[in-house]
Amino acid sequence: MTGTSSTTTSTVQEPLALRLSEADAGRLRGLRRMRAVALSLLLLAALVYVVTYGESGWQGYVNAAAEAGMVGAIADWFAVTALFRHPLRLPIPHTAIIPKRKESLGASLEEFVAENFLREEVIRERIESAGVSRRVGEWLVSGGHAERIVVEGSRVLADGLSHVSESDVAAIIEQALVPRLREEPLSPAAGQLLEEILRDRAHDGLVDLALDELSQWLLAHEDEVAALIEERAPLWTPEWLDKRASRWVHKQVVAWAHEISQTPDHRARQALDHWLADLARDLQHDPSTMERFERLKNRVLTQPRIIDTSVRLWDALRRALVGSLQDEDGLLRARAVEEVEKLGRRLIDDDDLARRLDGRLSDVAAYAVTNYGTEVASVISSTVNRWDGEETAERIELHVGRDLQFIRINGTVVGGLAGLTIHAVSHLF
Repeated sequence: MTGTSSTTTSTVQEPLALRLSEADAGRLRGLRRMRAVALSLLLLAALVYVVTYGESGWQGYVNAAAEAGMVGAIADWFAVTALFRHPLRLPIPHTAIIPKRKESLGASLEEFVAENFLREEVIRERIESAGVSRRVGEWLVSGGHAERIVVEGSRVLADGLSHVSESDVAAIIEQALVPRLREEPLSPAAGQLLEEILRDRAHDGLVDLALDELSQWLLAHEDEVAALIEERAPLWTPEWLDKRASRWVHKQVVAWAHEISQTPDHRARQALDHWLADLARDLQHDPSTMERFERLKNRVLTQPRIIDTSVRLWDALRRALVGSLQDEDGLLRARAVEEVEKLGRRLIDDDDLARRLDGRLSDVAAYAVTNYGTEVASVISSTVNRWDGEETAERIELHVGRDLQFIRINGTVVGGLAGLTIHAVSHLF
């Protein structure tokens, strides 16, 4: 990588140097320092050799050590430099190995990564031991991260909703949603949905709400109800009798509505449940009911104002959402932050939940590695293949060159010790 001439001490070429990151610049400085150290030892060995040349006695031992140290330093310099370029720019066979074989190097590196890192068992073990869910929970509940997520997410969502035009929504409804709904039979799905609602008693709340509203309306409009009943009374009945009858009917209707609302197993409720159950069954199995439902669906979908009404409903919902998302002190943001922090605390405290999430995450990662690991690893070889041969050598040298200089340093020291030993043994015998 460097040698006794100015040619071999050249640094990484200028085009790459202009693209160096701050970390790479630090590596380049370290590489230059270690080159200077290795070259200094070689020059020191050469100087000692010249000074002690032809001397005998202990100076002869020093001369032999210096001579062998130079040989070791030059040999190791040649070996290290031959990895990245031609030593002294001489086209010596089997030198500049990396520039010449970068394609095979990239392929070998790809194979190594795929076989040793992108394996299902390795990925699963790493994810499960890392405790990703717990770390995510700790991150969410600390440092205001939950609020920051909500703020950024609200900004992105509000911006996205603001850019959805009414014409786009109308086109989606008219060209995609309505034709699909007209083609798809909805009666069985509606029947199944109604069955689920009845099974879970989800309609009870709606019935109670309707009864409460009816009772309140009847109490607030007693005169209107009485006048309506009186208008339909026979002409031959006295007026005083009509008034008493209307007041009595109003009172009975209010009492009946209150009785139904306070009695979960009232006969009226049971009758409604039976009627809804029959309707759910007929929507799925009765051809006549199914045909009537589909005709009703088509009449509704073919109404000219259905698209305008849908667009207006969407626009109202969109404006309400955008306004809530942009309100920094609004209830929606506050509730979202609360829910995110609550999720973070659950991930920390609920070991079963964290274990399940880690298991799902490891399943996803294992699936991705099993099905796409080869494609991921191929990024290595394709990237290396796009590099120029000399640039590839320079990039690799930048990362490992500093450590390789220790080979040159060790070669100088070990060569000197070997020369000293050989000289001593030769004089001994």
